[in-house]
Amino acid sequence: MSNNVKVSYDFLPVEIVTDILLRLPTKAIITCICVCKTWKSIIQNPTFVPDHLNLSIKSNNNLILLRLCSKQGREVYALHNDDDDDFTKHTTLAFPFQGPHVELFNGVFRVVGTCNGLVCFSNDLLTSLHRFFLWNPCVRKYLRLPYPNFTKRTHEFDEFIGFGFDPKTNDYKVVRVMSYTDILGIKMDRPEVEVYSLATGEWRMVTTALPPICTLIICTLTRVTAHGSLVDQKIREPQAFVNGAFHWLAFRMTDDQKYYPFVLVFDLGDEVFREILLPELPGHESLLKKEGASLFVYGNSIALFEKGSQNIWVMKEYGVASSWTKVLTIAYQGREEGIPRAIGFRRNGEVVWALDEGQLASQDFESQEMKDLRITSYKYTFVDSYVESLLFLDKATNSAIAY
Repeated sequence: MSNNVKVSYDFLPVEIVTDILLRLPTKAIITCICVCKTWKSIIQNPTFVPDHLNLSIKSNNNLILLRLCSKQGREVYALHNDDDDDFTKHTTLAFPFQGPHVELFNGVFRVVGTCNGLVCFSNDLLTSLHRFFLWNPCVRKYLRLPYPNFTKRTHEFDEFIGFGFDPKTNDYKVVRVMSYTDILGIKMDRPEVEVYSLATGEWRMVTTALPPICTLIICTLTRVTAHGSLVDQKIREPQAFVNGAFHWLAFRMTDDQKYYPFVLVFDLGDEVFREILLPELPGHESLLKKEGASLFVYGNSIALFEKGSQNIWVMKEYGVASSWTKVLTIAYQGREEGIPRAIGFRRNGEVVWALDEGQLASQDFESQEMKDLRITSYKYTFVDSYVESLLFLDKATNSAIAY
């Protein structure tokens, strides 16, 4: 009897095989591509990837993407189990931009945000090189976006960046909102808007439904250098993308020459701007100082963290200004560079803090109990919910780079 026995995988109907494959973990599905031509054809069918994504979103496998940085600036990416009280590690991700070629990409990235398994990077954390990347760690592929039209070679500006999925056009988009600045860092003008479409592979300027005349709120972080001195560094906060829209903090000058902060909202589907009022904050000018504030996704709404007063506000009913509720205040007395910093929320509603010396902890609003996550990150910590997907695996995205 010959040892070269041919095994047939075609004894089941295609519909049943497809249903079985859809329910497998992403790593197993990638392995199945190599089993036979039939399975490869099923997995690379244009409908398979979105169908698998929908099942992943509905599953109870709640994950969080955590980016840490070592003292030497080495980036570490890992998925953690968000449903686990101990925040156990699910898997460590192979990051494609480490190694001898890292200087090509400027070394340290800003994580703009995550959406449906894709992670969006920009390399403007230390310098403005105007490079953007989309990365799917599950399929080990990334896409380098073309240079945008609007760069600092011709203008000096601050920018907000957002990344999300537009169900109206079934497209993933990167949005840049650019606010001109003067020598004092404040200049009231109408921001420019640029959108990248994954479907077209191109950037385009938005010329209709322009944002109001305003300035983006960019806060600073005081950190200790290797020589022990204190320096202020501009921090561009991660996006708050919820209900199909991006949310950023901005301000404008009123007729009586007072600063008026508000939430600038950009609807990704209609590509129009609107505003959300902030809660009544005593001395809201503190939002414009170097401590600034941060916006986060909180369930199906948004939350505000005042860095100066250490208050956390939650908008209980999305879009309703009167529903802003102060849920937590942290009493802190110590060095300025050691002030606790909110960096995100878990699905159970707990806030994740970056404490002095880089320790991470989570805190429940009701009990106010602080839980040590036994994780340390020295700078540039990022945390966001994550769902595993097969985006970039299909043949249509053949420009993605495998590693």
